[in-house]
Amino acid sequence: MTLPDAFRGAMRLPAIAAPMFLVSGPELVIETSKAGVAGTFPALNARTAEQLDGWLGEISTALAAAKAADPAAPISPYGINLILHASNPRMESDLALICKHKVPFVITSLGHPGEVVKAVHAYGGLVFSDVIHAYHAKKAIAAGVDGVIAVASGAGGHAGTQSAFSLVREIREFWDGTLILGGAISDGYAVRAAEVLGADFAYMGTRFIATHESYAKEGYKQMVMASNAGDVVYTDAISGTNANFLWPSLEKLGHQRDELVQGVGKGKLKGLADEARAWRDVWSAGHGVATIHDAPPVRELCDRLAEEYRAACAIPPSPAITG
Repeated sequence: MTLPDAFRGAMRLPAIAAPMFLVSGPELVIETSKAGVAGTFPALNARTAEQLDGWLGEISTALAAAKAADPAAPISPYGINLILHASNPRMESDLALICKHKVPFVITSLGHPGEVVKAVHAYGGLVFSDVIHAYHAKKAIAAGVDGVIAVASGAGGHAGTQSAFSLVREIREFWDGTLILGGAISDGYAVRAAEVLGADFAYMGTRFIATHESYAKEGYKQMVMASNAGDVVYTDAISGTNANFLWPSLEKLGHQRDELVQGVGKGKLKGLADEARAWRDVWSAGHGVATIHDAPPVRELCDRLAEEYRAACAIPPSPAITG
């Protein structure tokens, strides 16, 4: 396994706060990275290219100031998610801003990352590509990415259906580079479990919805805290692509649960405006909601995650094992 130099000695635990549409913003990214967990956000959370330019400057300035104030502090690199789908009219302009600000790492979704790899590598940045199958991982690797994000069953948003145990071990048969695992990881024990499986980092989204700094509406945060894994529905009926959503938010819009889980495909991704409207009205989360019961400040959450991670690292082998 290979850990990029940019992350060495810069983190309190091996975790990345995943970029979440309409949830992750500059404050969440800054506070997460200052707490020793890599913060990220989707480029499209900024409504305009001008706003994105401002956000990237704000994040870079804040993290540089934090590092200057305490050079020994673990200030994690930050990243941005770039949608490569043809329906994204800002892809080229957003990539230009990413290169202007030299964002430490870029997460690509929904498209071939080849051109992004060339642009980001030119200034020394890293490119991670999210995948839900080993087949997609091989294509991303062939394109020259620095890391693969395995989005397994139970993750929020556009998750896969393959078990984390299976997906990580399958990818590790042909990839010894950076591997990041997502899917129902909500505490430090699960972060450690991801490492044991063979991942370099855990990818945590749902846990960061319910934090003080997230852009999620208060009702959204409360729903995350009140829900359990049984309240998560995997359906393509919202945008035409399968994703995990919270049933209470679907119920409010008059959906029938038996139709949703059958994948009736009522929704179709016509463009980013349609996608934004769908996700604004229907709230996404993963199976990790089962153990989320509060919405603390990010620093407090990261302190807790680090403590749980250290405790998990200290767990002795089973007494059933001899020799």
